Amino acid sequence: MPGSNKKRKSFVLRIRPEDYAALERWAGDEFRSINGQMEYLLHEALRRSGRLPQAQEGQQNQEQDGGSDAQKDSK
Repeated sequence: MPGSNKKRKSFVLRIRPEDYAALERWAGDEFRSINGQMEYLLHEALRRSGRLPQAQEGQQNQEQDGGSDAQKDSK
């Protein structure tokens, strides 16, 4: 998940200059670094396609929903 403190795999990515420029503008619009924007986009694509492990998918859903059901019931 983007923004988590887990270890990350580094790799080289070749990208067309015009794609990089568009990504740079998009990242700026959302107050993210280019790396953070790419990580976010990749994670969202994996989540939407159902390719994330179930444990990670459940954790992502809880973060988006604002916490666990127990926390919601106590509100």
